[in-house]
Amino acid sequence: MKLNTEKLKLGLILLLLGLSVNLFSQESDSTETDLIIKVRKSKFLTGFYVGSYFANKYSASTYNGYGFDVDGNINSFLNSFMYQKIKNEYGGGYGQFDYIAEAIGVDRGQWEFTESDMPVNMRYVPAIMVGFNFRAALDKKSAFLFNVNGAKLGIEGNFTITTLRPPSINPGINTNLKTFAIKGGEQRLKFQLGFQKILGEDEKLNFFVETGLVGTLTKFDKNTIYINNLQIDLTYYVNQTINPAPLPTRNPVGFGLGAFAGFGAHLAMSKKFTLQLLYTPSFEKINIGTNPTLKMQNAIGFRAYYNI
Repeated sequence: MKLNTEKLKLGLILLLLGLSVNLFSQESDSTETDLIIKVRKSKFLTGFYVGSYFANKYSASTYNGYGFDVDGNINSFLNSFMYQKIKNEYGGGYGQFDYIAEAIGVDRGQWEFTESDMPVNMRYVPAIMVGFNFRAALDKKSAFLFNVNGAKLGIEGNFTITTLRPPSINPGINTNLKTFAIKGGEQRLKFQLGFQKILGEDEKLNFFVETGLVGTLTKFDKNTIYINNLQIDLTYYVNQTINPAPLPTRNPVGFGLGAFAGFGAHLAMSKKFTLQLLYTPSFEKINIGTNPTLKMQNAIGFRAYYNI
């Protein structure tokens, strides 16, 4: 009887151990399944954007060499940065050496710079835009977007200087226009908040559309003229005693609101990675210079998302 009791106890212990192992195994499997489901169902994607940005030329006139006064108004020609630099500081207007004549290969004073020589064809150069992009899914096809993209833009144009020929030359051809480059630099940081919708049912490749608000922070960076080998920075001025002095006004910085749209291809590379190729037109207010207004800008590029 005693032996049977011991066997019964041993059987109960083995049964309890078996149940414990089974329960632990089920709990472990359940935990792993939950983690897999959690990874698969994560709704937040983070990634980066790389593309080309084509800025509207409207605000490029900010870099035409006139500059701004202390109230932010555009200078007159006689007070412009270019006139002060070319005629007074580098052209011998303060009784100093005529660096302009030396740069263009004529005698001292044998040149003229008038308002008709000022730049009139300023334009932006296509720029590379990069940034961080975030996507929060509402469901399988819809998501909120938040993007921060930035670019450093170059601005280019031309101006002229009139050289005077000696009096003995035919008066009909006694002037000669020489063309030189003027360049600028600008920084833009764009904040986009919007909504995206995927079109189609394919598991891998679909089209998408998006729209939203955009805020553009713009900063005037640099403005330089090039007269052959002579390079002149327009963003500071020198007083009549040839002592460097601060610019009489701050470099323009502004923030403007607008709207953007976009469309392109949505490619699910894997459960972790998503690639989007897109074209993004936007109406942005570049809030520097005079009379800023909404103008269309264009960008084309790709996003790479990672499912976290």
